[in-house]
Amino acid sequence: MIERKLPGAGSMSAEELKAIRETSLRVIEELDQPYKWIQSFITDDAIYCIHEAETEKQVREHAARCHFPINRVEEIRMVIGPHPSIEGT
Repeated sequence: MIERKLPGAGSMSAEELKAIRETSLRVIEELDQPYKWIQSFITDDAIYCIHEAETEKQVREHAARCHFPINRVEEIRMVIGPHPSIEGT
């Protein structure tokens, strides 16, 4: 999971968000390595992104090419939710 502190993120226009999406997808194609953008969550002052990559270096390379900030990268170890997904839960 990628944390991007971006003051005013929640006030971005549809056009700004579309430009971010298009930039990200273009750079993913250019990376020439396994990389997948799953989803992003936008709050008032940050964007939290779920990406699949083999290494943190790939995540940071994607961000650098896109000119996107990265404040933190965390590897997701497990996913839980209201549906039964873990044996015994």
